[in-house]
Formats: sequence, structure tokens, C-alpha cells
Amino acid sequence: MRRSLGAVIAAFLALGWCVPAVAQDYPTRPVSMIVPFPAGGATDTVARVLGERMRAILGQPVVIENVAGAAGSIGVGRAVRSPADGYTLSIGTSTTHMLTGGLYNLPFDLLKDLEPIIEIGSEPLLIVGKKSLPADDLKALIAWLKANPDKASVGIAGVGATGHLAGISFQKVTGTKFQFVPYRGNGPAMQDLLAEQIDFMIEPASNFKGLVAAGSVKPFAITGQTRLASSPGIPTADEAGLPGFFASLWYGLWVPKGTPKDIIAKLNATMTQVLFDP
Repeated sequence: MRRSLGAVIAAFLALGWCVPAVAQDYPTRPVSMIVPFPAGGATDTVARVLGERMRAILGQPVVIENVAGAAGSIGVGRAVRSPADGYTLSIGTSTTHMLTGGLYNLPFDLLKDLEPIIEIGSEPLLIVGKKSLPADDLKALIAWLKANPDKASVGIAGVGATGHLAGISFQKVTGTKFQFVPYRGNGPAMQDLLAEQIDFMIEPASNFKGLVAAGSVKPFAITGQTRLASSPGIPTADEAGLPGFFASLWYGLWVPKGTPKDIIAKLNATMTQVLFDP
């Protein structure tokens, strides 16, 4: 599991980040934050919440740009090609800024062409099914999948995305087989889950908070080591009968390589202030 958000922030503060005078005038115009997925998913929601709070501190709007495709690599590529002046931010996840580097022949280098601002936090995934699925808990879901090999479909946010790899792992540890249906992000996949065009998903838990609360989908298990404080009624995979099945997704913020260090420091200080806001 990733470090807790508090530990991450504390580590950055311990570095003694400061904002030199040369960055005091930044920004003088709106800042763009590229979300590498369509609107409606967890990354998009995080970006919009953070962007609004950054606006209040920076004094300039933070404009969200959704640039989806290829498990997020198209949006990340847009950010990489942008001027290194602090006016284009790249928000993403362990999928878009780590996994794709080992799965795709990218026209850029994730390590060399981007500068990190801060790790935002992390969350577990949620195994969730359509409302009419003939299973009410994780053990029953696994039994149904075994009885119907290759008949079920699971929506993923892209080939090679965290949910896709978690699904492959789920197949291996449970001895089940099902079909992966790739989308351009979790937003479109969730729409098809609600419409019962696909059977289930294994994606970041925050995607489904409203749907679970409304009773529109069936939650089976959290892939974390502890239950979520926001959804205490959903068991962990350990508790639900699948011991040792853990998976999580982390979020971060980057700028193009070559962005002035003082601007990066100011963005880091801004984000630290945002993340400490209760």
C-alpha cells in the first residue's frame, strides 16, 4: 500500500520547500490542468475539487481539460508537449504516470519528460456489480463467475490500466474467466454498468460512492486492508473471503520537464495548503 496522505505531506514539508521571489508573480493568467480521462471519473472529480481550491490560493482560474484515450497516455502526452512555464499541469494516477510506461511504446519518457509536484493520495479499488447480477456477496460472485466462464464482462478504464491488471489478478487467484471491455475512462464504463450493458467493475472506490449510496449497484468488496470510513458497510476482500487480494491507485500532479524550480515549489506549497484544508 502507498504511504498515507499525511505522511506524504509531512515528507514534503520536511524538505523545507520555499518560494523564491522570482515566482511571486506566477500565475498571471489561467492555469490548465489536463485530466487524461473523460469527465465523470475519479481523476476528473479530484481535479475539479483541487482546481477550485487552488484558484482561491493562486488568484487565477484552474481550467480542467479532459484529454482521454490509450489508458491516459494521450492526455499525458499533451502535457509533455506543452510549454514548461507552469501554466499546464498534468494530473494522473499510477496507471497514467507509471504503468503505461511499461505497457506502451510511448513517444515520451514518463521519468525524463515530467517533473513531479506532489503525490495527492491513494485509495483502494471496489469490486462492484450491476444491480441485477445474481450474486449478493463476493463468494457468490466468484461462484457465479466459475459457473459461467467467459460469459461475464468487466469494464476497464483502458488496456493496461490499474483496474485491468487488478482484474487479471482476480482471475488468477479465483480461477475465474471473464471478458474485459475497455473504455476511454471510468465515466463511460460506469454509465454502461448502470445500463447493465456490462456485469461488473474493479475500479477506484470513489467512482462509485454515489451509486452505492443510491443502491444503483452492488458493492462486493474493497481491495484495501481496512474498510473505508465513507463506506463502513462494505467489507474488505479479506473479510469477504478472498484473503490477500489488495490493490490501490495513487494520484499525483506533474508539470513538463524544464519548468522553473521556483514555480514547482510554489505549486507544491499551494497543493500542500489545499490538502491540509479540512
